[in-house]
Amino acid sequence: MMRWIRKHSPSREELAKNRFIKPFASRVMHSYLWRFNRRSVPRGAALGMVVGILVMIPGIQMIVSALLALPFRANIPVAAATTFTSNPITTPLILIGGVFVGNNVFGLEADPAHFQTLIDRQAGVSEWLAWFATDAAPALLGGLFVIAIVSAVLAYMLADWFWRYRVARRWKRRHRSHESPEQS
Repeated sequence: MMRWIRKHSPSREELAKNRFIKPFASRVMHSYLWRFNRRSVPRGAALGMVVGILVMIPGIQMIVSALLALPFRANIPVAAATTFTSNPITTPLILIGGVFVGNNVFGLEADPAHFQTLIDRQAGVSEWLAWFATDAAPALLGGLFVIAIVSAVLAYMLADWFWRYRVARRWKRRHRSHESPEQS
C-alpha cells in the first residue's frame, strides 16, 4: 500500500515547482511532512478524506491537502493520495449519498432521483442552479460535511490500526529472528 501511495503521489520536487505552492514551498518541503510515522500517517489519511470529499476538483484537491497538512503536521503524500477516494467513478455516489444523508440527518427534502436525472441529461447551469435553489444545496452540503467527518474518523482509525499492526508484525518477526535455537 505504501508503495502505491509513493508511486501515485506527487514528489516533493513536483510540489515545489507548482505555481500555487511556490510561495509556501519553504514550509511544504520540511521533512517531517514527508516522513511516514505513526502520527503523521493517520492525520494525512483523515485530512485527505475531508479534502477529497469536500473539494472534489481533481488537482486542486492535492494542493489543498498539501497546504492543510502544514498546520495539522500531516503526511503530505498520504493526504494527497487519500484525496483519490473521490474520483469520476465515486463522485456521483458520494454526491447522491450526500443528498441522502443531508435529507435524513437535517430533515430536508431534496430529491436524489432528480439529481441523477440532471446528470443523465447533462443539464445546463441554469437547471443546476434551479435545483440548488431548493432544499438540494443545504442537503447536499450538510450531507457531504457529515460524510467527510465520518470518513475522516474512519480513515484515521484504520490508518492508526494498520500502522500499529504493521509495527507489531515487524516486532514479532524481529523477536523470532533473535531467539536462540535453544529456546525454540
